[in-house]
Amino acid sequence: MKLAYWMYAAPAHIGTLRVATSFKNVHAIMHAPIGDDYFNVMRSMLSRERDFTPVTTSVVDRHVLSRGSQEKVVDNITRKDAEEHPDLIVLTPTCTSSILQEDLANFVQRASLEAKADVLLADVNHYRFNEMQAADRTLQQIVQFYIEKARKKGNLVTEKTAQPSVNIIGISTLAFHNNHDCTELKKLMGELGITVNAIIPEGANVDELRSLPQAWFNLAPYRELGPMTTDYLAAEFGMPCVDITPMGVVETARCIRKIQTILTAGGADVNYEDFINEQTIHVSQAAWFSRSIDCQNLTGKKAVVYGDATHAAAITKILTREMGIHVVWAGTFCKPDEEWFRKEVEGYCDEVIISDDHGLIGDRIANSEPSAIFGTQMERHVGKRLNIPTGVISAPIHVQNFPIGYKPFLGYEGTNQVVDLIYNSFTLGMEDHLLEIFGGHDTKEVITKGISADSDLGWNKEAQAELNKVPGFVRGKVKRNTEKFARDRGQTTITLEVMYAAKEAVGA
Repeated sequence: MKLAYWMYAAPAHIGTLRVATSFKNVHAIMHAPIGDDYFNVMRSMLSRERDFTPVTTSVVDRHVLSRGSQEKVVDNITRKDAEEHPDLIVLTPTCTSSILQEDLANFVQRASLEAKADVLLADVNHYRFNEMQAADRTLQQIVQFYIEKARKKGNLVTEKTAQPSVNIIGISTLAFHNNHDCTELKKLMGELGITVNAIIPEGANVDELRSLPQAWFNLAPYRELGPMTTDYLAAEFGMPCVDITPMGVVETARCIRKIQTILTAGGADVNYEDFINEQTIHVSQAAWFSRSIDCQNLTGKKAVVYGDATHAAAITKILTREMGIHVVWAGTFCKPDEEWFRKEVEGYCDEVIISDDHGLIGDRIANSEPSAIFGTQMERHVGKRLNIPTGVISAPIHVQNFPIGYKPFLGYEGTNQVVDLIYNSFTLGMEDHLLEIFGGHDTKEVITKGISADSDLGWNKEAQAELNKVPGFVRGKVKRNTEKFARDRGQTTITLEVMYAAKEAVGA
Protein backbone atom coordinates (compact mmCIF):
# COMPACT_ATOMS: atom_id res chain seq x y z
CA MET A 1 0.00 0.00 0.00
CA LYS A 2 1.27 3.49 -0.78
CA LEU A 3 -0.02 6.96 0.00
CA ALA A 4 -1.04 9.06 -3.00
CA TYR A 5 -2.63 12.46 -3.32
CA TRP A 6 -4.40 11.54 -6.58
CA MET A 7 -6.56 8.57 -7.55
CA TYR A 8 -7.92 8.07 -11.03
CA ALA A 9 -10.68 5.75 -9.79
CA ALA A 10 -12.44 6.33 -6.46
CA PRO A 11 -13.25 3.60 -3.91
CA ALA A 12 -15.98 1.09 -4.71
CA HIS A 13 -18.74 2.75 -2.69
CA ILE A 14 -18.55 5.87 -4.90
CA GLY A 15 -19.42 3.73 -7.92
CA THR A 16 -22.39 2.19 -6.11
CA LEU A 17 -23.62 5.63 -5.02
CA ARG A 18 -23.29 7.00 -8.54
CA VAL A 19 -25.59 4.29 -9.87
CA ALA A 20 -28.09 4.45 -6.99
CA THR A 21 -28.45 8.25 -7.17
CA SER A 22 -28.83 8.16 -10.96
CA PHE A 23 -32.17 6.38 -10.64
CA LYS A 24 -35.31 8.30 -9.72
CA ASN A 25 -36.73 7.77 -6.22
CA VAL A 26 -33.90 5.53 -5.02
CA HIS A 27 -32.21 6.23 -1.70
CA ALA A 28 -28.76 5.01 -0.69
CA ILE A 29 -27.57 4.21 2.83
CA MET A 30 -23.80 4.29 3.21
CA HIS A 31 -22.40 2.43 6.22
CA ALA A 32 -19.21 4.37 6.88
CA PRO A 33 -17.33 6.60 9.33
CA ILE A 34 -17.51 10.39 9.14
CA GLY A 35 -15.12 11.46 6.41
CA ASP A 36 -16.35 8.95 3.84
CA ASP A 37 -19.53 10.96 3.28
CA TYR A 38 -18.07 13.40 0.74
CA PHE A 39 -20.17 12.00 -2.11
CA ASN A 40 -23.08 14.37 -1.38
CA VAL A 41 -20.88 17.44 -1.63
CA MET A 42 -19.05 16.11 -4.68
CA ARG A 43 -22.27 15.37 -6.59
CA SER A 44 -23.86 18.71 -5.74
CA MET A 45 -20.75 20.65 -6.72
CA LEU A 46 -19.43 18.79 -9.73
CA SER A 47 -22.59 17.87 -11.58
CA ARG A 48 -24.43 21.03 -10.48
CA GLU A 49 -27.44 19.02 -9.35
CA ARG A 50 -30.38 21.07 -8.16
CA ASP A 51 -32.01 18.31 -6.15
CA PHE A 52 -30.87 17.00 -2.77
CA THR A 53 -28.54 14.02 -3.09
CA PRO A 54 -30.47 10.99 -1.79
CA VAL A 55 -27.69 9.50 0.30
CA THR A 56 -27.70 8.98 4.06
CA THR A 57 -24.61 8.00 6.02
CA SER A 58 -25.09 5.43 8.76
CA VAL A 59 -22.13 6.60 10.81
CA VAL A 60 -19.68 4.09 12.24
CA ASP A 61 -18.57 5.60 15.57
CA ARG A 62 -17.30 4.40 18.97
CA HIS A 63 -20.80 3.33 20.05
CA VAL A 64 -21.15 1.18 16.94
CA LEU A 65 -17.73 -0.34 17.54
CA SER A 66 -18.64 -1.23 21.11
CA ARG A 67 -22.08 -2.80 20.63
CA GLY A 68 -22.48 -3.47 16.90
CA SER A 69 -24.26 -1.54 14.18
CA GLN A 70 -27.21 -3.73 13.18
CA GLU A 71 -29.75 -1.74 15.16
CA LYS A 72 -28.48 1.58 13.84
CA VAL A 73 -28.36 0.51 10.18
CA VAL A 74 -31.81 -1.05 10.27
CA ASP A 75 -33.20 2.05 12.00
CA ASN A 76 -31.68 4.33 9.34
CA ILE A 77 -33.21 2.23 6.55
CA THR A 78 -36.69 2.16 8.07
CA ARG A 79 -36.52 5.86 8.99
CA LYS A 80 -35.63 6.90 5.43
CA ASP A 81 -38.32 4.58 4.10
CA ALA A 82 -40.92 6.42 6.20
CA GLU A 83 -39.55 9.91 5.41
CA GLU A 84 -38.73 9.67 1.69
CA HIS A 85 -41.03 6.86 0.46
CA PRO A 86 -38.46 5.59 -2.05
CA ASP A 87 -39.04 2.69 -4.43
CA LEU A 88 -35.68 1.19 -3.52
CA ILE A 89 -33.12 1.61 -0.73
CA VAL A 90 -29.59 0.47 -1.55
CA LEU A 91 -27.22 -0.30 1.33
CA THR A 92 -23.60 0.11 0.31
CA PRO A 93 -20.75 -1.15 2.45
CA THR A 94 -17.36 0.56 2.61
CA CYS A 95 -13.85 -0.55 3.44
CA THR A 96 -14.59 0.18 7.11
CA SER A 97 -17.68 -2.02 7.25
CA SER A 98 -15.76 -4.76 5.45
CA ILE A 99 -13.01 -4.58 8.08
CA LEU A 100 -15.64 -4.94 10.82
CA GLN A 101 -16.91 -8.08 9.03
CA GLU A 102 -20.53 -7.16 9.62
CA ASP A 103 -23.32 -9.26 8.15
CA LEU A 104 -24.93 -6.52 6.06
CA ALA A 105 -27.02 -9.05 4.14
CA ASN A 106 -28.74 -9.92 7.43
CA PHE A 107 -29.27 -6.19 8.13
CA VAL A 108 -31.02 -5.86 4.76
CA GLN A 109 -33.15 -8.92 5.40
CA ARG A 110 -34.29 -7.52 8.75
CA ALA A 111 -35.01 -4.06 7.34
CA SER A 112 -37.00 -5.59 4.47
CA LEU A 113 -39.52 -6.95 7.00
CA GLU A 114 -40.40 -3.42 8.14
CA ALA A 115 -39.79 -1.20 5.09
CA LYS A 116 -42.36 -0.70 2.35
CA ALA A 117 -39.61 -0.01 -0.20
CA ASP A 118 -37.44 -2.72 -1.69
CA VAL A 119 -34.12 -3.01 0.15
CA LEU A 120 -31.02 -4.25 -1.65
CA LEU A 121 -27.41 -4.78 -0.58
CA ALA A 122 -24.83 -3.68 -3.13
CA ASP A 123 -22.76 -6.84 -3.02
CA VAL A 124 -19.36 -5.47 -4.01
CA ASN A 125 -15.95 -6.46 -2.65
CA HIS A 126 -14.36 -3.17 -1.61
CA TYR A 127 -10.84 -4.60 -1.61
CA ARG A 128 -11.01 -6.04 -5.11
CA PHE A 129 -13.01 -3.46 -7.05
CA ASN A 130 -12.74 0.26 -7.72
CA GLU A 131 -15.38 2.88 -8.51
CA MET A 132 -16.05 1.85 -12.12
CA GLN A 133 -16.10 -1.89 -11.47
CA ALA A 134 -18.46 -1.36 -8.52
CA ALA A 135 -20.77 0.86 -10.58
CA ASP A 136 -20.95 -1.79 -13.32
CA ARG A 137 -21.71 -4.57 -10.81
CA THR A 138 -24.26 -2.50 -8.88
CA LEU A 139 -26.24 -1.65 -12.02
CA GLN A 140 -26.32 -5.31 -13.03
CA GLN A 141 -27.48 -6.34 -9.54
CA ILE A 142 -30.33 -3.80 -9.52
CA VAL A 143 -31.45 -4.83 -13.01
CA GLN A 144 -31.34 -8.52 -12.09
CA PHE A 145 -33.24 -7.86 -8.85
CA TYR A 146 -36.16 -6.22 -10.67
CA ILE A 147 -36.18 -8.68 -13.56
CA GLU A 148 -36.48 -11.57 -11.09
CA LYS A 149 -39.07 -9.69 -9.04
CA ALA A 150 -41.18 -9.08 -12.16
CA ARG A 151 -40.79 -12.70 -13.20
CA LYS A 152 -42.12 -13.87 -9.81
CA LYS A 153 -45.05 -11.44 -9.99
CA GLY A 154 -45.82 -12.42 -13.57
CA ASN A 155 -45.56 -8.91 -15.03
CA LEU A 156 -42.22 -9.21 -16.85
CA VAL A 157 -42.48 -7.67 -20.33
CA THR A 158 -40.64 -9.85 -22.86
CA GLU A 159 -42.62 -9.31 -26.09
CA LYS A 160 -40.64 -7.14 -28.51
CA THR A 161 -41.99 -3.76 -29.54
CA ALA A 162 -43.66 -3.52 -32.94
CA GLN A 163 -41.10 -1.00 -34.17
CA PRO A 164 -37.31 -1.17 -33.63
CA SER A 165 -36.38 -0.03 -30.12
CA VAL A 166 -33.27 0.30 -27.96
CA ASN A 167 -32.15 0.41 -24.35
CA ILE A 168 -29.33 2.93 -23.79
CA ILE A 169 -27.29 1.56 -20.91
CA GLY A 170 -24.53 3.28 -18.93
CA ILE A 171 -25.62 6.93 -18.60
CA SER A 172 -24.95 8.04 -15.01
CA THR A 173 -24.33 10.99 -12.75
CA LEU A 174 -20.76 12.28 -12.25
CA ALA A 175 -19.67 10.84 -15.59
CA PHE A 176 -17.86 12.73 -18.34
CA HIS A 177 -20.38 14.65 -20.53
CA ASN A 178 -22.89 11.80 -20.09
CA ASN A 179 -26.04 13.92 -20.13
CA HIS A 180 -24.99 15.63 -23.36
CA ASP A 181 -24.02 12.29 -24.89
CA CYS A 182 -27.42 10.91 -23.94
CA THR A 183 -29.23 13.78 -25.67
CA GLU A 184 -27.18 13.19 -28.82
CA LEU A 185 -27.83 9.44 -28.73
CA LYS A 186 -31.58 9.97 -28.39
CA LYS A 187 -31.48 12.35 -31.35
CA LEU A 188 -29.44 9.85 -33.38
CA MET A 189 -31.82 6.98 -32.59
CA GLY A 190 -34.79 9.17 -33.59
CA GLU A 191 -33.17 9.96 -36.94
CA LEU A 192 -32.63 6.23 -37.48
CA GLY A 193 -36.31 5.52 -36.77
CA ILE A 194 -35.55 3.70 -33.51
CA THR A 195 -37.64 4.21 -30.37
CA VAL A 196 -35.76 4.58 -27.08
CA ASN A 197 -37.30 1.96 -24.80
CA ALA A 198 -35.30 2.85 -21.67
CA ILE A 199 -32.26 4.80 -20.53
CA ILE A 200 -30.55 3.45 -17.42
CA PRO A 201 -29.58 4.30 -14.80
CA GLU A 202 -29.81 8.10 -15.22
CA GLY A 203 -33.37 9.37 -14.82
CA ALA A 204 -34.99 5.93 -14.82
CA ASN A 205 -37.55 4.49 -12.40
CA VAL A 206 -36.77 1.00 -11.15
CA ASP A 207 -40.22 -0.15 -12.27
CA GLU A 208 -39.12 0.47 -15.88
CA LEU A 209 -36.50 -2.27 -15.57
CA ARG A 210 -39.08 -5.03 -16.03
CA SER A 211 -39.66 -3.80 -19.59
CA LEU A 212 -35.99 -3.87 -20.65
CA PRO A 213 -36.40 -7.22 -22.51
CA GLN A 214 -38.92 -5.73 -24.97
CA ALA A 215 -36.24 -3.68 -26.75
CA TRP A 216 -34.73 -5.03 -29.97
CA PHE A 217 -31.18 -4.38 -28.78
CA ASN A 218 -29.04 -2.69 -26.14
CA LEU A 219 -26.61 0.16 -26.78
CA ALA A 220 -23.72 0.38 -24.29
CA PRO A 221 -21.43 3.22 -25.44
CA TYR A 222 -19.09 3.15 -22.42
CA ARG A 223 -16.74 0.38 -21.47
CA GLU A 224 -16.81 1.39 -17.80
CA LEU A 225 -20.54 1.11 -17.09
CA GLY A 226 -23.00 -1.22 -18.78
CA PRO A 227 -21.19 -4.35 -20.04
CA MET A 228 -22.20 -6.54 -17.07
CA THR A 229 -25.85 -5.54 -17.51
CA THR A 230 -25.84 -6.18 -21.27
CA ASP A 231 -24.12 -9.55 -20.70
CA TYR A 232 -26.85 -10.45 -18.20
CA LEU A 233 -29.65 -9.42 -20.59
CA ALA A 234 -27.98 -11.33 -23.43
CA ALA A 235 -27.75 -14.47 -21.30
CA GLU A 236 -31.34 -14.20 -20.01
CA PHE A 237 -33.18 -13.02 -23.12
CA GLY A 238 -30.73 -13.34 -26.03
CA MET A 239 -30.66 -9.55 -26.48
CA PRO A 240 -27.95 -8.35 -28.91
CA CYS A 241 -25.74 -5.47 -27.85
CA VAL A 242 -24.00 -2.68 -29.74
CA ASP A 243 -20.88 -1.83 -27.74
CA ILE A 244 -19.11 0.35 -30.33
CA THR A 245 -18.57 3.86 -28.98
CA PRO A 246 -19.95 6.26 -31.64
CA MET A 247 -17.18 8.83 -31.17
CA GLY A 248 -15.59 10.25 -34.31
CA VAL A 249 -16.81 9.94 -37.89
CA VAL A 250 -15.48 6.44 -38.52
CA GLU A 251 -16.67 4.84 -35.28
CA THR A 252 -20.09 6.51 -35.45
CA ALA A 253 -20.60 5.03 -38.92
CA ARG A 254 -19.40 1.63 -37.69
CA CYS A 255 -21.82 1.78 -34.76
CA ILE A 256 -24.75 2.62 -37.07
CA ARG A 257 -23.85 -0.22 -39.44
CA LYS A 258 -23.84 -2.70 -36.56
CA ILE A 259 -27.29 -1.43 -35.52
CA GLN A 260 -28.45 -1.93 -39.12
CA THR A 261 -27.20 -5.54 -39.05
CA ILE A 262 -29.13 -6.26 -35.83
CA LEU A 263 -32.35 -4.65 -37.07
CA THR A 264 -32.16 -6.46 -40.42
CA ALA A 265 -31.74 -9.77 -38.61
CA GLY A 266 -34.84 -8.89 -36.58
CA GLY A 267 -36.94 -8.40 -39.70
CA ALA A 268 -36.71 -4.62 -40.17
CA ASP A 269 -36.12 -3.19 -43.65
CA VAL A 270 -33.47 -0.52 -43.03
CA ASN A 271 -30.50 0.85 -44.92
CA TYR A 272 -28.56 3.65 -43.26
CA GLU A 273 -25.83 4.22 -45.88
CA ASP A 274 -27.45 7.37 -47.30
CA PHE A 275 -27.94 8.70 -43.77
CA ILE A 276 -24.27 8.05 -42.91
CA ASN A 277 -23.09 9.83 -46.07
CA GLU A 278 -25.41 12.80 -45.50
CA GLN A 279 -24.32 13.21 -41.88
CA THR A 280 -20.64 12.78 -42.68
CA ILE A 281 -20.62 15.29 -45.53
CA HIS A 282 -23.12 17.92 -44.45
CA VAL A 283 -23.77 17.66 -40.68
CA SER A 284 -20.42 16.72 -39.20
CA GLN A 285 -17.76 19.33 -39.95
CA ALA A 286 -15.03 16.90 -38.87
CA ALA A 287 -14.66 15.19 -42.26
CA TRP A 288 -14.38 18.54 -44.05
CA PHE A 289 -12.01 19.92 -41.43
CA SER A 290 -9.68 16.93 -41.74
CA ARG A 291 -9.00 17.99 -45.37
CA SER A 292 -8.64 21.68 -44.64
CA ILE A 293 -5.41 23.69 -44.46
CA ASP A 294 -5.97 24.15 -40.72
CA CYS A 295 -5.85 20.42 -40.06
CA GLN A 296 -2.80 20.07 -42.27
CA ASN A 297 -0.98 22.22 -39.72
CA LEU A 298 -1.43 19.35 -37.27
CA THR A 299 0.30 16.77 -39.48
CA GLY A 300 3.32 15.38 -37.70
CA LYS A 301 2.43 16.97 -34.36
CA LYS A 302 3.04 14.65 -31.41
CA ALA A 303 0.39 13.93 -28.79
CA VAL A 304 -0.11 11.63 -25.83
CA VAL A 305 -3.50 10.26 -24.73
CA TYR A 306 -4.48 8.99 -21.28
CA GLY A 307 -7.79 8.41 -19.53
CA ASP A 308 -10.51 5.84 -19.01
CA ALA A 309 -10.55 3.00 -21.54
CA THR A 310 -13.51 4.28 -23.58
CA HIS A 311 -12.38 7.85 -24.16
CA ALA A 312 -8.64 7.20 -24.42
CA ALA A 313 -9.17 4.55 -27.11
CA ALA A 314 -11.65 6.68 -29.06
CA ILE A 315 -9.54 9.85 -28.99
CA THR A 316 -6.41 7.91 -30.00
CA LYS A 317 -8.18 6.61 -33.11
CA ILE A 318 -9.59 10.04 -33.98
CA LEU A 319 -6.20 11.73 -33.63
CA THR A 320 -4.39 9.20 -35.79
CA ARG A 321 -6.99 8.07 -38.30
CA GLU A 322 -9.05 11.21 -38.80
CA MET A 323 -6.61 14.08 -38.11
CA GLY A 324 -3.15 12.76 -39.02
CA ILE A 325 -1.64 13.42 -35.60
CA HIS A 326 1.17 11.23 -34.30
CA VAL A 327 0.18 9.57 -30.99
CA VAL A 328 3.45 8.77 -29.21
CA TRP A 329 1.68 6.69 -26.59
CA ALA A 330 -1.84 6.00 -25.41
CA GLY A 331 -2.69 4.82 -21.92
CA THR A 332 -5.47 4.01 -19.49
CA PHE A 333 -5.84 3.56 -15.75
CA CYS A 334 -8.54 0.88 -16.31
CA LYS A 335 -6.33 -2.14 -15.67
CA PRO A 336 -9.14 -4.72 -15.99
CA ASP A 337 -9.67 -3.48 -19.57
CA GLU A 338 -6.01 -3.86 -20.59
CA GLU A 339 -6.61 -6.58 -23.20
CA TRP A 340 -9.55 -4.71 -24.75
CA PHE A 341 -7.67 -1.39 -24.76
CA ARG A 342 -4.55 -2.81 -26.39
CA LYS A 343 -6.66 -4.36 -29.13
CA GLU A 344 -8.54 -1.08 -29.73
CA VAL A 345 -5.46 1.15 -30.10
CA GLU A 346 -3.19 -1.36 -31.83
CA GLY A 347 -1.63 0.33 -34.84
CA TYR A 348 -2.77 3.81 -33.82
CA CYS A 349 0.07 4.66 -31.41
CA ASP A 350 3.72 3.82 -30.86
CA GLU A 351 3.29 2.48 -27.34
CA VAL A 352 0.56 1.47 -24.89
CA ILE A 353 0.79 2.26 -21.16
CA ILE A 354 -1.47 0.60 -18.60
CA SER A 355 -0.96 2.25 -15.21
CA ASP A 356 -2.79 4.18 -12.49
CA ASP A 357 0.42 5.73 -11.13
CA HIS A 358 0.07 9.48 -11.73
CA GLY A 359 3.78 10.03 -11.07
CA LEU A 360 4.79 7.55 -13.76
CA ILE A 361 2.30 9.07 -16.22
CA GLY A 362 3.62 12.58 -15.49
CA ASP A 363 7.21 11.48 -16.09
CA ARG A 364 6.30 9.72 -19.32
CA ILE A 365 4.60 12.88 -20.57
CA ALA A 366 7.68 14.96 -19.71
CA ASN A 367 9.98 12.50 -21.46
CA SER A 368 7.79 12.38 -24.59
CA GLU A 369 7.78 16.16 -25.13
CA PRO A 370 4.39 16.13 -26.90
CA SER A 371 2.86 19.15 -28.59
CA ALA A 372 -0.38 18.47 -26.72
CA ILE A 373 -1.78 16.21 -24.00
CA PHE A 374 -5.22 14.64 -23.99
CA GLY A 375 -6.05 13.28 -20.56
CA THR A 376 -7.82 13.73 -17.25
CA GLN A 377 -7.79 16.67 -14.86
CA MET A 378 -4.52 15.34 -13.43
CA GLU A 379 -2.82 15.51 -16.84
CA ARG A 380 -4.12 19.05 -17.17
CA HIS A 381 -2.12 19.95 -14.05
CA VAL A 382 0.90 18.13 -15.47
CA GLY A 383 0.51 20.14 -18.68
CA LYS A 384 0.48 23.38 -16.71
CA ARG A 385 3.74 22.46 -15.00
CA LEU A 386 5.37 21.48 -18.29
CA ASN A 387 3.80 24.36 -20.25
CA ILE A 388 2.14 21.89 -22.65
CA PRO A 389 -1.45 22.58 -23.79
CA THR A 390 -3.95 19.99 -22.57
CA GLY A 391 -7.42 18.87 -23.58
CA VAL A 392 -9.49 17.06 -20.94
CA ILE A 393 -11.11 13.98 -22.50
CA SER A 394 -11.92 11.75 -19.54
CA ALA A 395 -12.89 11.55 -15.88
CA PRO A 396 -11.68 12.20 -13.21
CA ILE A 397 -12.68 15.77 -13.88
CA HIS A 398 -13.26 19.19 -12.34
CA VAL A 399 -16.39 21.36 -12.23
CA GLN A 400 -15.16 23.18 -15.36
CA ASN A 401 -15.50 19.89 -17.25
CA PHE A 402 -19.24 19.86 -16.59
CA PRO A 403 -20.16 22.47 -19.21
CA ILE A 404 -23.51 24.23 -19.06
CA GLY A 405 -23.56 24.53 -22.84
CA TYR A 406 -24.26 21.54 -25.07
CA LYS A 407 -21.03 19.59 -25.60
CA PRO A 408 -21.58 15.93 -26.45
CA PHE A 409 -18.68 13.68 -27.43
CA LEU A 410 -20.84 11.03 -29.10
CA GLY A 411 -22.69 11.12 -32.42
CA TYR A 412 -22.22 13.52 -35.32
CA GLU A 413 -22.49 16.69 -33.26
CA GLY A 414 -19.95 15.09 -30.93
CA THR A 415 -17.48 14.84 -33.82
CA ASN A 416 -17.54 18.64 -34.12
CA GLN A 417 -17.01 19.13 -30.37
CA VAL A 418 -14.12 16.65 -30.28
CA VAL A 419 -12.40 18.21 -33.29
CA ASP A 420 -12.68 21.67 -31.70
CA LEU A 421 -11.19 20.34 -28.46
CA ILE A 422 -8.31 18.67 -30.29
CA TYR A 423 -7.50 21.59 -32.58
CA ASN A 424 -7.74 24.21 -29.84
CA SER A 425 -5.49 22.17 -27.57
CA PHE A 426 -2.48 22.68 -29.85
CA THR A 427 -0.26 25.74 -30.05
CA LEU A 428 -0.28 26.57 -33.75
CA GLY A 429 0.46 29.18 -36.39
CA MET A 430 1.97 32.52 -35.43
CA GLU A 431 1.79 31.72 -31.72
CA ASP A 432 3.91 28.62 -32.23
CA HIS A 433 6.37 30.55 -34.42
CA LEU A 434 6.80 33.37 -31.88
CA LEU A 435 7.34 30.93 -29.03
CA GLU A 436 10.14 29.27 -30.98
CA ILE A 437 11.77 32.62 -31.75
CA PHE A 438 11.59 33.96 -28.22
CA GLY A 439 12.21 30.73 -26.34
CA GLY A 440 8.83 29.86 -24.89
CA HIS A 441 6.75 31.52 -22.23
CA ASP A 442 9.47 33.52 -20.47
CA THR A 443 7.01 34.71 -17.83
CA LYS A 444 7.12 31.25 -16.26
CA GLU A 445 10.01 29.65 -14.45
CA VAL A 446 11.52 26.60 -16.03
CA ILE A 447 10.64 23.43 -14.17
CA THR A 448 13.96 22.06 -13.05
CA LYS A 449 12.77 18.96 -11.26
CA GLY A 450 10.88 15.97 -12.60
CA ILE A 451 7.13 15.57 -12.37
CA SER A 452 7.40 12.69 -9.91
CA ALA A 453 8.76 12.92 -6.38
CA ASP A 454 11.70 10.67 -7.32
CA SER A 455 13.87 13.49 -8.72
CA ASP A 456 16.91 14.16 -6.57
CA LEU A 457 18.46 17.00 -8.57
CA GLY A 458 18.22 20.77 -8.21
CA TRP A 459 19.50 23.67 -10.32
CA ASN A 460 21.35 26.65 -8.91
CA LYS A 461 20.45 30.21 -9.97
CA GLU A 462 23.12 30.58 -12.64
CA ALA A 463 22.32 27.24 -14.27
CA GLN A 464 18.61 27.93 -14.19
CA ALA A 465 19.12 31.33 -15.83
CA GLU A 466 21.23 29.71 -18.55
CA LEU A 467 18.55 27.06 -19.13
CA ASN A 468 15.97 29.81 -19.52
CA LYS A 469 17.91 31.12 -22.50
CA VAL A 470 17.50 27.85 -24.38
CA PRO A 471 14.67 27.97 -26.99
CA GLY A 472 11.48 26.50 -25.61
CA PHE A 473 11.11 23.74 -28.20
CA VAL A 474 14.42 22.08 -27.18
CA ARG A 475 14.63 23.20 -23.55
CA GLY A 476 13.14 20.02 -22.13
CA LYS A 477 15.60 17.86 -24.02
CA VAL A 478 18.57 19.95 -22.83
CA LYS A 479 17.32 19.75 -19.26
CA ARG A 480 16.96 15.96 -19.32
CA ASN A 481 20.33 15.38 -21.02
CA THR A 482 22.01 17.56 -18.43
CA GLU A 483 20.32 15.79 -15.52
CA LYS A 484 21.23 12.37 -16.92
CA PHE A 485 24.84 13.52 -17.28
CA ALA A 486 24.85 14.73 -13.67
CA ARG A 487 23.27 11.55 -12.27
CA ASP A 488 25.73 9.33 -14.09
CA ARG A 489 28.52 11.22 -12.33
CA GLY A 490 26.94 11.38 -8.91
CA GLN A 491 26.20 15.12 -9.01
CA THR A 492 23.30 16.35 -6.85
CA THR A 493 23.15 19.97 -8.06
CA ILE A 494 23.24 21.34 -11.59
CA THR A 495 25.73 24.21 -11.92
CA LEU A 496 27.00 26.12 -14.97
CA GLU A 497 30.07 23.90 -15.01
CA VAL A 498 27.90 20.77 -15.09
CA MET A 499 25.82 22.25 -17.92
CA TYR A 500 28.87 23.06 -20.03
CA ALA A 501 30.38 19.63 -19.36
CA ALA A 502 27.15 17.93 -20.38
CA LYS A 503 27.00 20.01 -23.53
CA GLU A 504 30.56 19.09 -24.39
CA ALA A 505 29.88 15.39 -23.71
CA VAL A 506 27.11 15.21 -26.33
CA GLY A 507 29.16 17.23 -28.79
CA ALA A 508 26.73 20.17 -28.88
